[in-house]
Amino acid sequence: MLRRPLAGLAAAALGRATSDGMSGPRPVVLSGPSGAGKSTLLKRLLQEHGSIFGFSVSREARGDTTRDPRPGEENGKDYYFVTREVMQRDIAAGDFIEHAEFSGNLYGTSKAAVRAVQAMNRICVLDVDLQGVRNIKKTDLRPIYIFVQPPSLDVLEQRLRQRNTETEESLAKRLAAARADMESSKEPGLFDLIIVNDSLDKAYWALKEALSEEIKKAQATGQS
Repeated sequence: MLRRPLAGLAAAALGRATSDGMSGPRPVVLSGPSGAGKSTLLKRLLQEHGSIFGFSVSREARGDTTRDPRPGEENGKDYYFVTREVMQRDIAAGDFIEHAEFSGNLYGTSKAAVRAVQAMNRICVLDVDLQGVRNIKKTDLRPIYIFVQPPSLDVLEQRLRQRNTETEESLAKRLAAARADMESSKEPGLFDLIIVNDSLDKAYWALKEALSEEIKKAQATGQS
């Protein structure tokens, strides 16, 4: 499932590797428990390669959801806010790359969001949990699958506590989910790369190295 508006922006260029024959940089599916450092790594990647990724996370988000907008969120900017009935209809029609239900709300990445920006020719990162990863595996997309994890659950707990945003109950749930995710990530063929984020610099180097060929493709296209 999609955990944050970032997923929508990432979906924007997933059509890069569809069966329509379009060539160019492959999209990236990024997964991992909350607190593993995915957002920090992505932000650093965008800072260094802005011309390749070249868009604002919040303004380019195109994830569809049935929940009510939070203060400051705008329809068509942070999400497309739709009714449950509309979302269920479109899911049944096969209009979504992936979808899931979280805390009573439906979230998903629509194929329409992909088609709308196929011509952007940029690398996009889709931030999803393992359910989303498995759903995308069933499509004809060819993304690079990367899992980011902390060096240990103890380290993850420390990071989450430092945020001062978790109750003991929510912290316990996040740690249990992280334990399950880290175990599932070992499944053969599920991910192309697992990055253990024990050092931000080393983790970033590993991420950039994994994307080096796609970065070169995007740079070459941008110069042509």
